[in-house]
Parts: sequence; structure tokens; C-alpha cells
Amino acid sequence: MDINNKVTKQIDEMRYLTVDNTYRYRSILRYFYLQYEKMKYWLYKEEVFNELKQHELFNEYTIEQCKQDLDVLLNWRNLLAIQDTSKVTTVEEFKNKQFRYQLSEYTVEIERLTIRLENLSVESASLEPSLLERIKEEIKKFHAMVNENDKEVGSWWNALNNDFKRLNQNYQDYIRDLYGLKAEEMMKTREFLVFKDKFIDYLRDFIKGLQYNASAIEYILSEITEKEVEIVFDKVFQYEKAIPRIDTEISDDIIKDNIDGRWKSLKDWFLESKGYESEAAKLLNITNEIIRKITRFASQIAESRNSAANRKEEYKKLSEMFLKCESMEEAHKLSGLVFGIFNMKHIKGETIRKTESINSSIFEEAPNIETVKPRIRAYREKSVRSPISNNKTKKTEMLEKIIKQREEERKIIQSYIVENVIDFSKLPEIDAYVRFTLLRWLSKGMNSKDRRAKTEDGRVYKIENPQSSLEKCKVKCVDGIFEMPAYIIKFEGKE
Repeated sequence: MDINNKVTKQIDEMRYLTVDNTYRYRSILRYFYLQYEKMKYWLYKEEVFNELKQHELFNEYTIEQCKQDLDVLLNWRNLLAIQDTSKVTTVEEFKNKQFRYQLSEYTVEIERLTIRLENLSVESASLEPSLLERIKEEIKKFHAMVNENDKEVGSWWNALNNDFKRLNQNYQDYIRDLYGLKAEEMMKTREFLVFKDKFIDYLRDFIKGLQYNASAIEYILSEITEKEVEIVFDKVFQYEKAIPRIDTEISDDIIKDNIDGRWKSLKDWFLESKGYESEAAKLLNITNEIIRKITRFASQIAESRNSAANRKEEYKKLSEMFLKCESMEEAHKLSGLVFGIFNMKHIKGETIRKTESINSSIFEEAPNIETVKPRIRAYREKSVRSPISNNKTKKTEMLEKIIKQREEERKIIQSYIVENVIDFSKLPEIDAYVRFTLLRWLSKGMNSKDRRAKTEDGRVYKIENPQSSLEKCKVKCVDGIFEMPAYIIKFEGKE
């Protein structure tokens, strides 16, 4: 977005719409605009005054007031004036400056806007599949435009943009009306049922046209190459640049940005972009949602109509049953059966259900017991006292089991000691617990100052380094092979 002086400046030409004498200014400019449509561009103040005097609102209007109003509009640049000297015969007439007035370009566009706003309720938007068909046919001509001249390409580009602009505006206005508060209220009325089916058929016809043509347009756009786009848009640029514009100079960058922006909008309407779905896909989802919404409202209206008719007979029958009650006690029981509990309490909780079935009755569910604690500050939960259990037998059994396991491990490790030496480079394949034991002994010995340590059964050993610091060995284990320096564990004394 480029915020420049054109965006931030005040538009003086629109002041006549909001000031105190708006009714006079708007009447004058509306007369100018109607004459402009008839190709009568220049008017005298007498013509304006005579036209206004024909209306009851301007019975007391004077020619002096008309001249003042024209001067004000001239000051706000709503009108352009030129002195008419064609009928001047004296110096006095020349000094009085007889002017002719013309609408400015801004005012012409503003009046067009006001007329459109005045007829906004009359003009209704629509969803026309024929627009999609025309856009598809125009985009098919893209490849042929590469070899056409600038004039042909420019006419094709304008036709394509006009159809796309109309499609975009129509669908936005139509969807806005359907989501409006007035449409929401109308859908809830019984009169809506009369043309509900016709309305749904209209939307479905548009959806069919959208699905067919949008897919075809998406395929055509994906087949267009960047080289073709560059050639065609260069011709469009030359065509736009060649259009003569009075008192206006548009730079080449603005024209190119305009062309690129329109093409990008067209592609985004039919193609996905950066993970976002296209406008065609959004429109498809919206129309489907509107159909579901209309159907839901219609079913609710029909249901309420049927239920109201049935309830009338039910209420009559219920009244007769209450009249037949012989006592108030019996009437209370009937009321409890028909209306249920009047003042009930709902308890919510996070319980784990055994079934996810929505048809399961509350009587089929397993009961859930919840302990309710009092919400007071002095409340403390009672501590449960339990005697210390005697686990002597279990401890004895566990100790014997551990001693037996340690003895078996000791015998196995003892089998790897050859002449009071365990040489890691000469070990066969060993189990994991043997590796843990040997590495634990190695770590204890390495961390001591004199490289000596004791095993669990009291044997003293010493760690000897390999002969060469580069000497390595591979120790095979049941769970893998690891590489380490060829250390030696040498036991002192006899076992």
C-alpha cells in the first residue's frame, strides 16, 4: 500500500453533500448531471434558476442566491466556469461577466455514486453462471493473444476484467445480503417456505456452473507459461500507455502495477495461493452452507407448525386429566409425571464412561461415587494409621536369592581370570553383566592414585596400561562390540 498525497488529502468536491444548504447544492448539481447525460455540457445560471423555480421547495429562491450557490460550488471545484463574451455588446455587460458553467470530472463521478446509492435497494446482486462461462472463454484466448496486435489484446483484456469485476462484485453483494440480519429474520418466517425450493434450486444451479467452469479455468490458467504472460502483458501495457489522458500523467510503474494486480487477483480467485484456498472454493463452501442453513430453518418452521397443531390437542387432554384428579396429592403426582421436577439440581463431573454410545441410558451406566469434602478452612483429612508390617521372611528370601545370584556371577567372572590376570584384548564373547563388572573394576582402579582397588569379595588388583598408548582392542559382547585401550587387570596374591 502506497500512502501518498492523493490518499491523505481532503476531497473538497464532496463537501456539498454534508453542509447546511445541501438540498440546494445537490439539486443544482443533479440538474447539471442530467444535462451532462444529454450531452449538454455548458449551462447559464438563468437556466439553472428557471429549472429550480419550477419546484415547490424553491418558491422563495432568487437569482442572487443561485449566483451565490454557483460561486460556492465553483470554489469547491464542483463546477468549472468560463466567461461568455459571444453576446457582449457593451462594456457594462463585459464587466458583469456572464459565465457558463460545466461539471468537473470529480463531480460527475460523485453524482454517479450518489445515484447508485439512491437505487441500492432496487439494484439486486445475482449469481450468474454465464459470467463464469464468459470468463472461461476469454481466458481460452490467452494463447492466441500472443500473436495479436496491441489494440486487439487491449480490447480482450478490458472485456475479461469487466466480466471478472462484475462476477466478484455480484457474488460479494449477494452473499452479504444472505448473511444480513434482514435475510436471517426472513428465513425464520413461515412465508419463506413458499419460495424456499426455488431459492435452493437457484443456488444449486450456480454451484453446478461454478464446479464445471472453475475447474476448467483452473486448468487453463495452469497451462499458461510465464513467457506468454510477459508477452501479452507487454502488449496490454503498450495499449494502456497509448490512451491519451487530459491533464493527467500516469507513470509506467503505476500502469504495470495495475495490470499485475488484476492478473494476480484473477489467478487467486481460481487457483490456490501459498496454502490458502481460492475464492472459488470459498464461494462453493459458502453456498453449500447457505443451502444447509435454509434447509435447517425450513425444517424448524415446519416442525414448529406441526408441533403447535399437535400440542393443542395434547393440552386439552391434559386439562381434562387434571380436572378428574380427586385430590391435590393426586394432582401433584400427575404434575410430577408430566412436567418433571421444577427445581432440579444438575451435578457436573469428569467421569470415565465404559461406552461411547449416545443411545446408552443413564440407568445403564455404572454408578460413580464421589467423595464430597467440606469447603472450610479448619477441615483436615484424617490420617490413616497403619501398623508396620513384618517383612522378615521376604527379606530373607530376597537376600538368599541375591547371594546365590552373586555367587554364580563370581564363578563366571572367575573363569575369565588367567594366571591372576584379566587381559581385555584376550577376552572371549562375554555377557552384559560381566562387561559391567569388569568396567566397574577398571573405573575404580583408574580413579585411585596407585591404580589399585578391591573387588566386592576383597581381592586386591592393579590396573596396568597397554604397552603402547595407541594399542586398542575390540571386546565382543552378546549385545554388541565396543573398542577400548587394551588394559590389563592384575590381581595381587592368591584367591
